[in-house]
Amino acid sequence: MERCRMVFSGSGGQGVITAAIILAEAAVLFENLIAVQSQSYGPEARGGSTRTDVIIADSEIYFPKVTQPNFLVCLTQEAYNKFYPIIRPGGTLITDSRFVKTELKVDARQLELGMYQAVMKAIGKPIVFNICMLGAVIAITGLVRPESIIRVLETRIPPSFLEMNRKALDIGIKIVQDLNSPS
Repeated sequence: MERCRMVFSGSGGQGVITAAIILAEAAVLFENLIAVQSQSYGPEARGGSTRTDVIIADSEIYFPKVTQPNFLVCLTQEAYNKFYPIIRPGGTLITDSRFVKTELKVDARQLELGMYQAVMKAIGKPIVFNICMLGAVIAITGLVRPESIIRVLETRIPPSFLEMNRKALDIGIKIVQDLNSPS
């Protein structure tokens, strides 16, 4: 497999770091891949800018930071404005259509997805917005199976929240499937 370099960005409290950790764990524990994850925060714990890097490969990874991601996820306008220039030419840029206006052209496939609105419509709580985003990411990349994500979630969250997270993951996957299906 080709080494996949990803950056998830947003604001503190959106769960982008949690989503990255879940993805990396799923890759290592259930997909027999190698993964590294690193993170950085803005000055505030909640509401400040957040960035997390994930590299997934089938061979050794020597450096844990991502300089030019194949996949860049921006969940806030601030994150988009700060990170859009780092996308690798030919990569994929994923934004949430509620929070980000993509006005700048980049040499990448740009996907504006209504993840937040879909979560609010189906679940009514934004707490699983990050898991919906993770569903979209795995549907686009094919890096890990949804079952692997669920298996990690089973070890990380209380059982009473598992069904809500499973539904959010499915919503993200379906958004991408609907995007790719002919109308």
